[in-house]
Amino acid sequence: MTFNRRTFLKRAGLGVAAAYVTPSLFSCAPTSNGRAALSEVGLQLYTLRDQLAEDASFTLHRVAEIGYDHVETFGPEVGDNGKVQFWGLEVTDLSSQLQQNGLKSYSGHYDLSEFLTPGNGNEDALKAFLDVAATLGQRYVIAPIPPMLLIDSMTAEHYRFMADQLNKGGELAAKAGLTIGYHNHFWEFRTMEETRTGMDILLERTENDLVVFEMDLFWSEKSGTDSAAYFRKHPGRFPLWHLKDMDKTNTGTVIGPEYDAKPYMEITSSITYAEVGTGSIDFKRIMAENEIAGLHYAFVEQDVIAMDPFDSIAESYDYVKKRIHETIGFNR
Repeated sequence: MTFNRRTFLKRAGLGVAAAYVTPSLFSCAPTSNGRAALSEVGLQLYTLRDQLAEDASFTLHRVAEIGYDHVETFGPEVGDNGKVQFWGLEVTDLSSQLQQNGLKSYSGHYDLSEFLTPGNGNEDALKAFLDVAATLGQRYVIAPIPPMLLIDSMTAEHYRFMADQLNKGGELAAKAGLTIGYHNHFWEFRTMEETRTGMDILLERTENDLVVFEMDLFWSEKSGTDSAAYFRKHPGRFPLWHLKDMDKTNTGTVIGPEYDAKPYMEITSSITYAEVGTGSIDFKRIMAENEIAGLHYAFVEQDVIAMDPFDSIAESYDYVKKRIHETIGFNR
């Protein structure tokens, strides 16, 4: 069975929404000296999944109206007839909607469960999504999650298999002019072998020129991980970031002996979020590492929102555009 994002939500419930995705903040374009010049603000559309399901055209219009420059897609859904749709829109229709609203899409999240599952490894599932990404003008095809049914039983061998498959996927993506990547949550930071985490295995076993990583800073911080240490150890491998903020009243880590044996649903159901700039994450400090990380694009996301969703993404947009860009000297 193919697991798309909607299937995931039906099975897992809203509390794990944060764990599945993922998000969009800044867009970066390399300058002549290779320094990432943050100039645009983007949004991971999963933040507005309910609004998109109700009225995709209106939702995309509001995203652009607020000021966002680009979006990261999620899904898509594949019908019994093999047709791919995003929130009821054919791929070409979505492409047209984005163009009409002046929105670009550099990256998308695609369910690669079949491709990443031991004993399956179906390349056709990946190839279909490469075609979709190319039609949308995207540059990155991102695996947002391991095979969902394996999350609570992931072993070092599972991570090694995924790394090998990502290398194969990277070769296929390169032939289509695309790049494959992997997006983390918290379980990748669980210790698998001695001091090595799942994230360590993925980074060490994948080829630098074939596979990139999208660091979800919320989950790395929530795991008690030093994100900057990963950037310094693996420079240039994190061209994509997800930025979402952490509720100041709920900052406890979710990695360690007390948590690692717990089902992910039990952990994610108690996690709460905040609009970017209102929570506990020091984005200005982390953004100082953008050059060594190799940052190209980053995405504002909020998995669960307690206020009007459009007001929420507007507040996050304002913080990114006015505070972070200004602080690090990119608000020209």
